[in-house]
Amino acid sequence: MTTSSDPIRFEYEHHHLDAGTGVVTCSYVLGSRRFVEEVRLTPGPGLDTAAARAAARLVFLAAGISYYKTAAPPVIDFGATPTTPAERDWLRAFYLDGLGEFAYRNGIDLSGLTFEGPLAEPHAVEFEPAGGSPLVPFGGGIDSIVTTEEVRRHHPGTALFVVSRRGDHFDAIERPLAVTGLPVVRAERALDPQVLDRGAGFLNGHVPVTGILSAIAVTAAVATGRDAVVMSNEWSASSPNLEVGGRAVNHQYSKSLDFEARFARVLEENLGGRFTYFSLLRSKSELWVAERFARLAEYHPVFRSCNRAFSIDPARRLDHWCGECDKCCFIDLVLAPFLEPAALRHIFDGNEPLENSSLEHRFATLLGISESDKPFECVGDVGECRAALTLTAERPDRAGEPVLSKLRAALARVVGDMGAPTSSYFEPLGTDRVPPGYRPDPT
Repeated sequence: MTTSSDPIRFEYEHHHLDAGTGVVTCSYVLGSRRFVEEVRLTPGPGLDTAAARAAARLVFLAAGISYYKTAAPPVIDFGATPTTPAERDWLRAFYLDGLGEFAYRNGIDLSGLTFEGPLAEPHAVEFEPAGGSPLVPFGGGIDSIVTTEEVRRHHPGTALFVVSRRGDHFDAIERPLAVTGLPVVRAERALDPQVLDRGAGFLNGHVPVTGILSAIAVTAAVATGRDAVVMSNEWSASSPNLEVGGRAVNHQYSKSLDFEARFARVLEENLGGRFTYFSLLRSKSELWVAERFARLAEYHPVFRSCNRAFSIDPARRLDHWCGECDKCCFIDLVLAPFLEPAALRHIFDGNEPLENSSLEHRFATLLGISESDKPFECVGDVGECRAALTLTAERPDRAGEPVLSKLRAALARVVGDMGAPTSSYFEPLGTDRVPPGYRPDPT
């Protein structure tokens, strides 16, 4: 532990997986404070294995970022937990790029961050999972719904994975989850309550939570003998919100291809080559996803991607779309080319954002025609939004709509010809790591 004369540093203290209770306990030290997090998995014999212990160690490594950011000291000490060069590479990017938005908003520079602690040689434990048994993390939005329906078509052993706080389930996840009819593997994550203390003087801001949840999902998959974790992160998740000092700042870093590739290398190093981690939608645009989702009418009455549906405080959590936030605006924009206005009004409980003139500024930001930067939200890039607007404006059933007409005219003043091609967004974009047996059907 750090003494009073030492510079403050963040220390990985220890972790433990109790196979009997299914609890992974992670302990960290920052100055005089100790933080303890618990992740609860379903107890079972699969947890009492070297593979499960190897995966739980990665949860420990990833979850530390939630406590490091309370003070963001210049040194991270792994203590008695040796890490391999590939793990250091993964974690350096996870901290520097994953906390890019946090650093930008707090006006701090993390580029000098130093890692200390013993190095280890790579060593894969024995793990023989059942083939064709993927685990799909499910968040209830259009992305994970489309992934679920694509994967289950060819892999009848598919199960879904949900993480929640202890005793607290989100209705926006549970309702579409019930529509799938698939088995569900669950985990509970209990943050140390100290990090929620507003009076503690901690730094605050966004952490790359998808990276933490990915490590938990891998542990759950390994414990149940599954051979893959299939994510639902699209092409635009790799697009930065802005650039500061030559470094990209991406709200969605832990959904990016860079994170995926680094983490996959770490998993292969620890679990061998029979386990895979990848995003099914990596080379797909948000428009491709929205067009697929538009066909899944059974989910339209129950899905809800509004930010306020996921408020930590249940008293502030909405049981309907707010119809005003950046996420509501974006979902409306990408679905509008493929659904009738009446269907979208029904989805948004009569408050479709594209019919609300007070939201023109939000749409202008999504379209890149305002002075504001791309919102720090899980939304698509400017090109996708412009293509969505173009396709929506071409629909006869939306002709003459005031908000749509104003946005179309404003975009035309900025980029000129509104007849710019949109077909490229329905073709593969960039590279992906999707194994051959998982590639989505072409139509």
